[in-house]
Parts: sequence; structure tokens; C-alpha cells
Amino acid sequence: MSKLNDLKKHMRAGQVYRRADLRQYSNAVDRHLKKLVENGTLVKLSGGLYSYPKKTVFGPAPATDETLVRAFLKDSRFLLSSPNAYNTLGAGTTQLYNETIVYNYKRHGKFSLGGRVFDFRRKPFLPTKLNNEFLLVELVNNLEQLAEDREKVLEHAKVRACAMAGRRLSSAVRRYGKIGTKRFFADALNDESLNRDA
Repeated sequence: MSKLNDLKKHMRAGQVYRRADLRQYSNAVDRHLKKLVENGTLVKLSGGLYSYPKKTVFGPAPATDETLVRAFLKDSRFLLSSPNAYNTLGAGTTQLYNETIVYNYKRHGKFSLGGRVFDFRRKPFLPTKLNNEFLLVELVNNLEQLAEDREKVLEHAKVRACAMAGRRLSSAVRRYGKIGTKRFFADALNDESLNRDA
């Protein structure tokens, strides 16, 4: 039991841990992790990933999305978003989605972590934080995947692009836009340099 307690001393409630990271603190990490899951100290989220929930008056509190994704990626360079964020742009989107998007540099695909599905999208470039320029480019990038009236959204996106026109939007289109997206913004902004980039 003392070995198990030794392992627990290296963990903090509210954090998420990888088996590989805990191996250095235990000479029988799999056995100890199994016991900690059985006694309710840890929750197994996916293969090799464990959450140490905080205890609250309402019961165990799950780890935040940021904590969970950071442990899964072993990287803090990511952005969490949702298609619902497009609705803040005034570009004609109205649908609500129960989906979390993780823009990152490492993983691509849908992964279930702790019973929730995260849509990981690998990008060569990311802004340091979500901004309207990035979201507008992503809206056009991903329009085919949304349950929206495509033509109506593109009309609104064109108006929004003209209102936002400037160096920041042009830079976002160049850095984050797919080829078709660059063509759309080149036409919307009457900026042939974006077409040359496409």
C-alpha cells in the first residue's frame, strides 16, 4: 500500500496523466493504476490516459477540456473551438452543434476521451488565440460539413469579409485558407494576390 501512496503523492486532483508519465513513480504501474481506478481515485479515459477528478459537494468533477487535451497531445499549442463559434460572426449561421474541435499541430481525426468525442484537426499554422479572421476563414473552409444553407452563408460571409477587410484578414486567408477558400476571398475582397496564392 505504501508504494501505491507513493504514486499518489505525485498526482494532483483535477489533472490528467499518461501511463508513460507515471511509470517512473511505480515499480508496478499497471497494477497500481488498476487499483486506483477500482477504488475511484482515477478514471480511465482511454488507452493509457487517466483522470484524477476533484471531489466536490456534487461528486467528482471531470477534468477540463484544456487539461484533457493537453495530456492527450503532450502539447499546449492548441485551440479549442466549436462550429457554434461561427454563429458569433454574423455570417448567416444559426445551427447549434454538440462538437468540440481541437486545432493542433499533432493529431488528426475523432478521438473519444472520457466518453466525449473530440474532433482533432491538424494545421500547419495556428493563431495564438481564436479570432474572427481565423473563424471566418474556417467557416468557408468547412462549409460543406455544416448543416447550413451554403449559398446564404457564402453571401453573408462575403459581406462580413468586406466589413473586416484589411491586412489581418488577408493574412488569415493566406495562412489558413484552403485553395477554394482563397479563391472565394480573392473574389470577395477583389484581391488578386490571394488568387495567386491559391
